[in-house]
Amino acid sequence: MTTTSQPRTGSLPHPPQPALSVRQVLALERVLAGEPEVVAGAAQLDRPVRWVHVAEAPDVGVMLTGGEMVLTTGVLLAGDEAKQAEYVQSLHRAEAAAVVLGLGRAFPTPPEVMRRAAERCGLPLVVLHRPFPFAELTEEVQSRLVRRKFAAVSLSETVRTALTRLITTGAPLGRLLDEVARHSGCPVVVTNLAHRVLATAGERPAVDDVLRDWERIARQAWGHHPGRSGTGGGSEGDGWIRADLDGRGERWGRLLLCGYRGDAATGRLLADRAAEALVLHRMLGGGSAHTWEEQSAQSLLTDLVSGVVPARRLLPRARAAGLPVNRRAFVPLVVLDRTPGQLDRVLRLLGMSGIAAELAGGAAAVLLSLARDQDAEALTARFAARLRAGSPAVVAAADARTAWEDVPAGLREAQHVADAVAGSSAALDLPAVVRLRDVHLRGLVRLLRDDPQVQSFAERELDGLLCGPDQELLGVLRTYLATGRNKSRTAQLHHVSRPALYRRLEAIQTRLGVDLDDFEQAASVHIALLAHDAQQR
Repeated sequence: MTTTSQPRTGSLPHPPQPALSVRQVLALERVLAGEPEVVAGAAQLDRPVRWVHVAEAPDVGVMLTGGEMVLTTGVLLAGDEAKQAEYVQSLHRAEAAAVVLGLGRAFPTPPEVMRRAAERCGLPLVVLHRPFPFAELTEEVQSRLVRRKFAAVSLSETVRTALTRLITTGAPLGRLLDEVARHSGCPVVVTNLAHRVLATAGERPAVDDVLRDWERIARQAWGHHPGRSGTGGGSEGDGWIRADLDGRGERWGRLLLCGYRGDAATGRLLADRAAEALVLHRMLGGGSAHTWEEQSAQSLLTDLVSGVVPARRLLPRARAAGLPVNRRAFVPLVVLDRTPGQLDRVLRLLGMSGIAAELAGGAAAVLLSLARDQDAEALTARFAARLRAGSPAVVAAADARTAWEDVPAGLREAQHVADAVAGSSAALDLPAVVRLRDVHLRGLVRLLRDDPQVQSFAERELDGLLCGPDQELLGVLRTYLATGRNKSRTAQLHHVSRPALYRRLEAIQTRLGVDLDDFEQAASVHIALLAHDAQQR
């Protein structure tokens, strides 16, 4: 998976409060003075109120656009039960949020016909038992709604400005998502079209909760309305708000706000601003030479290799990134002289599951995911053979791991094997897949390369060549020892005649003061050279 963003320190600001619901309007102090009673549609009190409209006309429904709370005394409905039922039904058809009826001369008690009609439609019907000036309610609610709308627009512009500034300074994807998470106060997830997670941001525990349940969330969030911005996974109140990422007529990803606590309209506005910024970020190169998919894989594999994050905490990230993890065998590989893109192409060509990414130092790592009944060694050899077709490459591998918790150690082992043969693979007779058992002394020296005594030993043994002007002799010595003191092979690799090679070997022995035909002296020089090369790398 991109890069998965680490949580920022400090508390996240709360997003704007949700738009007033029917329940919240009824809880206002001015409304409570009218002694409101919900007589129908009590299960729908969380409907958002977009506006408050005072109307006595029986056909008011044709004048509504949805989301209004209608206030009426019902004076034109009294005595006509058919009109009363039709009035409620017209409000329902217009998707009104609720109807508030002031009891008085027209209706001294709640009208039963209207109550039954409202209950059937699921339309909240509220009666006010005490006289109440409707103008005070409309003023109170309208002012609150305007303030919320202004806050949403202000938030949108603040986010747009912040994200644009980050883009112009070349900030990475994770930094942009951190900013979105800071303003939304909820986890943010970016996926490709296959719903594979490319990057996340937000408080780490909350993000982990989302990733643990990602398969269900992805199905719900995009299962019903693919290709449209909006909410998914339930009603708008659930806070799962998505936006498509597309540019130049092509959709290539999606952004999801997970559990946004503000109102849905503000959340959609925030998601749209974030999506616009991510599209621009990608079009401008995103501050990285790697694609988001490559950054995601690199982040996951780097965290696995480092061991800083426990493997069990990385499992949801791996699953959400599309790596099969249930009842699988994992083969850790480190490859020299190949790019992650080349590795991905081979994986696709062979139909194998895995992720590939560049590690520190220029090597590339691959984590193969195989069914447990598959032959891991045979498939690894097949992968290596395909990878090496046409040009040589070093493929270092650890044995397959059936427990996810063992994968980090396996990756470090493969990295150690690759490091042990790096720079000298051309002179070594290596198998197609190099394992720990193949590196022998070279691997041990690599582990000890930072020991001061080993460093001192290497300098002392090689002093005659390290200080000399002709560095070519050091290369000849390296090849000669790596080939098991095979003079013919050494001459061939250095494109010189055997007599010319003999002269170079004599010069080496003279400068070092050793006899390379003596096994112990040759072994001592070989170990020193291995240590020197390891220190240089």
